[in-house]
Amino acid sequence: MEIFQTAEEMAAALRAGDVTSVELTDEAIARIERDDKVINAICVRDFDSARAAARDADAARARGEDGPLLGIPVTVKECYNMAGLPTTWGLPEYRDYVPAEDAVQVSRLKAAGAVVLGKTNVPLGLQDIQSFNEIYGTTNNPWDHARTAGGSSGGSAAALASGFGALSIGSDLAGSLRTPAHFCGVYAHKPTVGLAATRGMVVPPEPALPIDLDLAVVGPMARSARDLTLLLDVMAGPDPLTLGKAGAFALPPSRHERLSDFRVLVVDEHPLIPTSAAVRAGVNRVADVLVEGGAHVVRHSPLLPDLTEAATLYMQFLFSGSVARFPVDEYEQLQCQAAALSPNDHSLDAARLRAMVFSHRDWLAVNARREVHRHGWRQLFTEFDVVVCPITPTPAFPHDHNPDVLGRRLDIDGTDHPYFDQLVWAGLPT
Repeated sequence: MEIFQTAEEMAAALRAGDVTSVELTDEAIARIERDDKVINAICVRDFDSARAAARDADAARARGEDGPLLGIPVTVKECYNMAGLPTTWGLPEYRDYVPAEDAVQVSRLKAAGAVVLGKTNVPLGLQDIQSFNEIYGTTNNPWDHARTAGGSSGGSAAALASGFGALSIGSDLAGSLRTPAHFCGVYAHKPTVGLAATRGMVVPPEPALPIDLDLAVVGPMARSARDLTLLLDVMAGPDPLTLGKAGAFALPPSRHERLSDFRVLVVDEHPLIPTSAAVRAGVNRVADVLVEGGAHVVRHSPLLPDLTEAATLYMQFLFSGSVARFPVDEYEQLQCQAAALSPNDHSLDAARLRAMVFSHRDWLAVNARREVHRHGWRQLFTEFDVVVCPITPTPAFPHDHNPDVLGRRLDIDGTDHPYFDQLVWAGLPT
């Protein structure tokens, strides 16, 4: 069977008896052993367990059993706890940390019958737009090894693009699902906060508790949009430790069945950072296809919330939370740097630095602004069903391992821009 088939196609072939899970799993493992030396997508292999799970899946099917993912090879982002396998988040001090229990989403994958091949690479602490760390090395883009696969779910996206399993589960705080999918030419979905339980997707050695996260989510990755639906149905639902097991959970149907019924707003320019010609061309191709399909597509709307405010709010929440684990001396240095900023400095760099040393009073004030901003989006979505916009300003960029991450620069059509400014697009729906 063609290893680049979708999970939906694999499931149909398995049900028809055209292929076995053992065959699919052996083929995926052979491809990993052959090709992953140069990609480095799979950082933790679990092939013996995968083959055992594949045999169990075939035996279950022979008994007349079925499941949404029964027998389908998949991968899991390294940051999810898997019993008996290391969970490090790329942090060298935790290279030997091995959790005793599976994360909720890993348990749901296994309960659905999936065959887990292993875990995929991540950046240090999940805090980069690339995927490299001291423990596992660098994940290369399958299409151009000199370029990044993205981050922080870069290993998962590279695995999908390379045929290393049909599905993967990742996470997203700053585009960590969407950016790698964009860079590697696959699909990902950032669900609404709270839609899919996150317990067990936690930095070591913290306990796996059902914590409500402010921006971060877990979500599906695949090689087709239909496969995202298949996997999200498995992932969705509350944590039984918080809301119990009473009742059934089901996602609502699409608001429209025909493309011609959709009202689409296309946004391809941002006031704080230019969009590369390549990305604008891609957005325009999508818009053209939508128009050809009969959708009502417009380029401007007075209902669009202020994008500068959206970017500033997002950076403030993102960076205020990112320093929680910083040592005291580093935090005090940030306080001194923030105090030295000019009150007239309204750049995103300044917003990020000030946010790193927010007081609770500061955070509450920004949160109040966020709620007003959210209301603007609610109003927009009374007139539109979809907003089409870039994931990042550029396609996949060359590897940049400069240890001074705030000193990195992103080349957009020959002009350098602050590295983290590219997150303004990721922050739009977050």
